[in-house]
Amino acid sequence: MGSSSLSQSTDLQTLVAYLNQFLRVSEIPDPGAMNGLQVEAAGPIKRIAAAVDACQATIDAAADSHADLLVVHHGMFWGDAQPVTDRQHRRLKRLFENDIALYSAHIPLDCHPQVGNNAVLAARLGVGNTDQFGDYHGTAIGLMGTLVQSRDTLMSRLTEILGSTPHLIPGGPSAIQKVGVVTGGAGSMIGQAREAGIDTFITGEGNHHSHFDAEEWGINVIYGGHYATETFGVKALAAHIEAKFGIPWEFVDHPTGL
Repeated sequence: MGSSSLSQSTDLQTLVAYLNQFLRVSEIPDPGAMNGLQVEAAGPIKRIAAAVDACQATIDAAADSHADLLVVHHGMFWGDAQPVTDRQHRRLKRLFENDIALYSAHIPLDCHPQVGNNAVLAARLGVGNTDQFGDYHGTAIGLMGTLVQSRDTLMSRLTEILGSTPHLIPGGPSAIQKVGVVTGGAGSMIGQAREAGIDTFITGEGNHHSHFDAEEWGINVIYGGHYATETFGVKALAAHIEAKFGIPWEFVDHPTGL
C-alpha cells in the first residue's frame, strides 16, 4: 500500500520512540496489555506489515512479505509472565529467524483521536460534533456524536464498511440522532452509553445478557464483530507511519468472524 519507488527506512528505536509518544503509550492505562515494542529486531525498518492480531498466520504472512516490523492491535503478551513454549515458541522463532520486530498498541490505539479504531470508524460513518465518553480505568475510551438518519440506513452503511452484516439489538428508536462507538468487546459499556445520552451504541461484541441491557434500557446496540471493528486503527497507524517516515506497508487480513 506504499510506493516502493519512494520508500525509505529508519532504525527501529527511532520509530518506536515516535510511536510511543504519538500513541501516549506510557500515559494510557491498559491492565494486562504490554503496549509498545514486544519483540526487537536488528535491521532497519524498510517495510511494515499491519494486522489486528499477532498470531502465527499474521507472523508468517509478515515473514513471507519480507516485512521488518509487524504492527498489531492485539499483541503476543498479556497478563502474567508466560513460558516460551509451544505456540509462543513457534511464533517467536519465526520472528527471530526473519528479524521481524513486533509492536503492539491496544487501548492507546482504540482511543487515539486521529488513527484510533473509534475515531476512524466514526469518521467513516459521518458522525459529527464528536466528544469522548465512557470510562476505562480512568481513560475516556469511547467516541460519541451526532448522526441523524434511520437505523436501517446506519445498518446498511455499517454492512458496507465492515464487509459483513452486523447484529442489531433494536432496543432504541428507529430514527437515530446520537451514536456512540467503542470498537472490540465493549458490550459491558451499554450502561455508560445510555448515561451519556446515546441512542445507538456501536461496538464489536458483548455477552448474552447485553441483549436485555439494550432492550430494557431503550438503546440500540449494534455488534459489528470484534475483528471487523478493529481493522481500522492498525491501517490508519501504518498509513501515518508511511506519511511520516516514507516506509511502505501492507495490511495482513486474517479475519476470525467473531
